[in-house]
Amino acid sequence: MLIQLGLMGLLAALLPLSIVWVSGDANKYRKLVWVTVFLTFDLIMFGAFTRLTDSGLGCPDWPGCYGHANPLQAHEHISAAEAAMPTGPVTVAKAWIEMIHRYLAMAVGVLIISIMAIAWRGWIKSRRSNPRFSPWLPTFLFGFVCLQGAFGAWTVTLKLQPVIVTIHLLLGLSLLMLLVWLGERENAHPAVTSGAARLKLPATLALMLLFVQIALGGWVSTNYAALACLDFPLCHGKVLPDMDFDNGFTLWRHLGKTAEGDYLPFPALTAIHWVHRNFAFVVIAAVAWAGHKALRIKGFERLGKWLLMAVAFQFLTGMSTIFLKWPLALAVVHNGGAAVLVLVLTMLNYRARIPEQAAASRSATQLSAA
Repeated sequence: MLIQLGLMGLLAALLPLSIVWVSGDANKYRKLVWVTVFLTFDLIMFGAFTRLTDSGLGCPDWPGCYGHANPLQAHEHISAAEAAMPTGPVTVAKAWIEMIHRYLAMAVGVLIISIMAIAWRGWIKSRRSNPRFSPWLPTFLFGFVCLQGAFGAWTVTLKLQPVIVTIHLLLGLSLLMLLVWLGERENAHPAVTSGAARLKLPATLALMLLFVQIALGGWVSTNYAALACLDFPLCHGKVLPDMDFDNGFTLWRHLGKTAEGDYLPFPALTAIHWVHRNFAFVVIAAVAWAGHKALRIKGFERLGKWLLMAVAFQFLTGMSTIFLKWPLALAVVHNGGAAVLVLVLTMLNYRARIPEQAAASRSATQLSAA
């Protein structure tokens, strides 16, 4: 089974690797990094689809499906589970959704291993003098994707425990952030003005607050609290509805249960939804501040426009999920919007620090020469 799964991961990685190989881009390493960014973004979107279709336990074991490498081989077991519990988490469709998600994750792992191998080869070949092949970030990425895989396994073995699923989401977006940072390192950037330093504080603050909001959004999704408030801007007709913060934000507990094992009360779901909804305004203000400052600095105007458009779009999709009763496609797009914000804010943070990085690279080169 493990050999078959490994082959499936290699097969899934074959297309992006082929795209890099046949590309006319002279810098294949850079191309590989950005293709990996694209596939990681797709994986985050498909992970949201897997979670929102309740397919996370479509194959209730890990890494295979009932001990097999694909749902075709496990069809007999899946059919028996579906017949025993027709409304349960195991169906043929959900099994395929879950396994496709795993195949895509393995493909990303293969691409990151390729990036690490190329980086080490280039670093050794250049006698540690070429900073664009510095292998430390690619090596860290390899360890990071292994950690993400471990949380993917625990998501299944711990039966969708909310804190594990939320951490799995945060790690996925952190992986995207690190890959974008690596991609920006490989890009050629024009010199930036001295005013770029003024972007460091708002860009860093916006990114940090965004990750807090993503954690709160993951907590909403994993606790099925998206429809806990169906009116806006009030919640149940009140500014402060009846809420149970203690049970709502107890981290270590089973899905739908309190820490004591009782069913999670509805005021707890209301608290989860209310906090995510209202913290969104803090994040919007921080992102808008960063975007507004970027618009006023030469060379950052485009990133500023993207940032403002992305946060406006995210706000609209968030509101639409309430008024349209959480349609699947819109919920997946809302998750994708969060990934776009991570991507753009990472670019903004990197480019605001280009002068510092250029100085650091020069120092490293001088030390190497000495």
